[in-house]
Amino acid sequence: MPEIMLHTLFLLFLAAVFAGFVDSIAGGGGLITLPAMLIAGIPPLETLGTNKLQSQFGSASATIAYARRGHVDLKAQLPMALVAAAGGIIGAGFAAMVPGDVLRAIMPVLLVSIALYFALKPNLSDQDSHRRMTPFLFGVTFVPLIGFYDGVFGPGTGSFFMLAFVSLAGFGMLKATAHTKLLNFGSNAGAFLVFVFTGAVLWKIGLIMGLGQFLGAQIGSRFAMRGGARIIKPLLVLSCCAMAVRLLADPSNPLRIWTGL
Repeated sequence: MPEIMLHTLFLLFLAAVFAGFVDSIAGGGGLITLPAMLIAGIPPLETLGTNKLQSQFGSASATIAYARRGHVDLKAQLPMALVAAAGGIIGAGFAAMVPGDVLRAIMPVLLVSIALYFALKPNLSDQDSHRRMTPFLFGVTFVPLIGFYDGVFGPGTGSFFMLAFVSLAGFGMLKATAHTKLLNFGSNAGAFLVFVFTGAVLWKIGLIMGLGQFLGAQIGSRFAMRGGARIIKPLLVLSCCAMAVRLLADPSNPLRIWTGL
């Protein structure tokens, strides 16, 4: 890989700040950091591994900010975070075997569906609603499944966690966001361990971007806590739509080939 120039590192740092801000509110930070690293000339495998390193700083930063304000109980939710980490480890281990073309094809459809759900569902607020699943069942089904997806592919993980927390666990928007950041940290950490063992992590770039993620997430989480559902809901819808557009913009996306787009 060519040597990364100082000005390029600074631009990657700025991209990470913005990604941390957006991701701490609505998810989708990878939509910003992954293309930024690829444009900088970082090979795809190293981009994925390094992204897992730097994104942990953002999710950890947001989790700490939300926990300090009482929106998530770290001790009580630790087992669920560990389950998400286990899912991430298994997913990353299977990454080479799972058909990436299929994932790239179905992801835009799923993301647009999530956007429509949050855009059209009435009475979404920061108040908890009816719970459709016990915490234990939720923790042994959807949490490892979404964590597995994060290890295999990644884009939209935060949106999937948000959808699950709001529609199944009955969480309000702000509470769901706070818990999403904790579980996203777990799944990222699990997948990251696999990438470390494969040697696909560029530590200098990852740590510099990690600092940017940490700062951006601190700002974004405070912004979300002040605005609540009024801020989180539109940004979540925009984030899902932006990720769907980004995936469809790839000329190699099978969905474009299948539908003639």
